[in-house]
Amino acid sequence: MTNFGYTLMTEQSGPRELVSYAVAAEEVGFDFEVSSDHFSPWLTEQGHAPYAWTVLGAVAQATSRVGLMTYVTCPTQRYHPAIVAQKAATLGLLSEGRFTLGLGSGESLNEHVVGGGWPGILTRQEKLVEAVEIIRELFTGELVDYRGNHFDVDSARIWDLPDTPVELALAVAGERAINTFAPVSDHLVAVEPDASLVETWNGVDGAPRIGGGGSAKAIGQIPICWGPDAEEAKKLAHEQFRWFGGGWSVNADLPTPAGFAAASQFVTPDDVAESIPCGPDLDAIVEAASAYWEAGFTDAALVQVGDQHQRAFLSDAAGPLLEKLRAAAP
Repeated sequence: MTNFGYTLMTEQSGPRELVSYAVAAEEVGFDFEVSSDHFSPWLTEQGHAPYAWTVLGAVAQATSRVGLMTYVTCPTQRYHPAIVAQKAATLGLLSEGRFTLGLGSGESLNEHVVGGGWPGILTRQEKLVEAVEIIRELFTGELVDYRGNHFDVDSARIWDLPDTPVELALAVAGERAINTFAPVSDHLVAVEPDASLVETWNGVDGAPRIGGGGSAKAIGQIPICWGPDAEEAKKLAHEQFRWFGGGWSVNADLPTPAGFAAASQFVTPDDVAESIPCGPDLDAIVEAASAYWEAGFTDAALVQVGDQHQRAFLSDAAGPLLEKLRAAAP
């Protein structure tokens, strides 16, 4: 069965609003909720960037059923991996086992702010492997000393841990990343419905298998812009999400919202609407989302673009949409 999630998009809503949306999303029937973890919005028009971990702590107390997840946290620059381990363990306790730690190699937009520069992709991946090793060791509850090429840990211990360690989901975007991260991850994260990602993951020795009774999940994310007027929704999607078309290889290296504005200056509303279903047509959303389960993904989180129609989406459209998605999905 495919699980459907709701995205707490920290770039487009304030913290109090996000918590209220999380409660409404649980009530309407979403299976899980994911949160972005950004220091900055992609575009100035989005206008928000609250601290994801504070928001998730509040959401853990305001909800009781839905799974929770970071989508995704970079544990290598803005945060030290030992601190990420402590935060994740605490959230695992607050959520009573509902939290999954989503990790990735990061974007310059969020990570350059601490003044450490922005390393190349190979270095970022090496750092992420070390970070996972540190987090896993700290999740044992033992005293940890670690000396790596990028990180050191000196006599560290996590004192408050859930009975079952928080599971890790790592973001991948190609064969090299999958070969590197699949053996050390519990689940796969990706932002495009590419069947080769799941197939490659399942072929890596030591990787938990996705599908067919395997323990791993493949967790995707799809932006939508539901609204009562299709043209208005298209304009909103262009205003808020035109950065999306740049692709991960571009988006990872741009340092500021001004950079994203420049990179997307020639993107038109029609260009955005080609990849983001816009308007009231729920069947169009289902058709777009079907690419994920057809590619072998087990979970898909919806991103409702823009704050304007968020409450109306959750109260009026989300329930019927979930019914349609569940009827169509395997």
